[in-house]
Amino acid sequence: MAPDHFSLDERPRMASSISIRPAHFPQPLRQREKVEADYMLTIYRRHIKTCAHRSEARKYRRCRCPIWADGFVGREELRKSLDTRDWEKAQGIIRQWEAEGSRPPDPEPVTVAQAWQEFLADARARNLREPTIYKYKLLSRQMERFAQDCGVRFLREFDLTLLRKFRASWPNQNLGALKKLEYLRAFFRFAHECKWIDESPAPKLESPKVKQLPTMPFTPEQMTAILAASEKYGNKCRGGKYRGPENVRRIRAFVLLLRHSGLRIGDAVSLERRRITGDKLFLYTAKTGTPVFVPLPDFVVNALNAVPKVSDMYFFWTGESKIESASGDWQRALKGVFKEAGIPDGHAHRFRDTFAVDLLKAGVPMERVSMLLGHSSIKVTEKHYSPWVRDRQEQLEADVRRTWGRAVAETKGTLEVHEKREAVN
Repeated sequence: MAPDHFSLDERPRMASSISIRPAHFPQPLRQREKVEADYMLTIYRRHIKTCAHRSEARKYRRCRCPIWADGFVGREELRKSLDTRDWEKAQGIIRQWEAEGSRPPDPEPVTVAQAWQEFLADARARNLREPTIYKYKLLSRQMERFAQDCGVRFLREFDLTLLRKFRASWPNQNLGALKKLEYLRAFFRFAHECKWIDESPAPKLESPKVKQLPTMPFTPEQMTAILAASEKYGNKCRGGKYRGPENVRRIRAFVLLLRHSGLRIGDAVSLERRRITGDKLFLYTAKTGTPVFVPLPDFVVNALNAVPKVSDMYFFWTGESKIESASGDWQRALKGVFKEAGIPDGHAHRFRDTFAVDLLKAGVPMERVSMLLGHSSIKVTEKHYSPWVRDRQEQLEADVRRTWGRAVAETKGTLEVHEKREAVN
């Protein structure tokens, strides 16, 4: 009968009777496979939809599709893109991971605020116009506020569904909504290029339906009414510290500048005195290095010189406030002028349209009009100035009618023959 317990001296003698696998005995197959799998990675081409060898799956690797890795590094299972299409570079990445026994940790996710900060810094580095950067800032504030309300912190959390909800919260409509969507797509494209997100959901957002109504220029009668309303509105309303005749001179000069220069309202508000030399207004420097000027009528130059001096540098801006605030003040002043003139649909950009259509009606080529307006391409001019087509069509019809008399004269007897045939019928 075996004892209930053993002493320490007896335990080794009893243990020797138990069969124990020697230390050098091969490990079980499963365990060997697991150890080998700890350091086994397979790289392959993940064929895109348009690849002609997609049906061959991982067997084919001579195409230029992205390279992925699948397997184990250490005790971690891995299946991810290597962010390269170069096979040798991919092999080097895998050798480095296997040598270190682990892959580099994933970078910390980028927050929405950080992504916008980097994007705006890049926009300034590209020398984008200040109004464009201002619109990007508005979109960034709206997106950060929306993310905070939804409990979202990181940019990668914005999927297509959440992005659609964000767009649904916009108050913008028509062309404003389309432009904001373009800004959003540019931001997510930048984030994807920086590899903060695996895929940009913004291109999958359908563009809103835009009903583009042509913006018609002011008629001569409307311009006369606007100038008369400038005097009435200027006398009864205050413009900053100016009132009465001084305020009238300010508003009248501003209206004439918009009408005869084609400047946008923001550019007109921030117009520097040094840009006017004699009767010429410096617009910008072309890509060829040639300066582009627009001549101003004498009465416009005289009106500008009669404006009360608010700054040594600018005509209509002190330079102490933000240009957006100053532009907003002038927008409200013009709104009062249009109301006084009985033009409820009037706005500052119609002065620019009037400047452009007068040039086109005078026979100035579209290319030159595009240069005076400062458009980056003639296509922009053609796109935004479709109202002029009607006036040009009227000119074409008149040109055709002028040829009728000459055509009859060159074909003698034709008219008489036609009249006889009509009489017979």
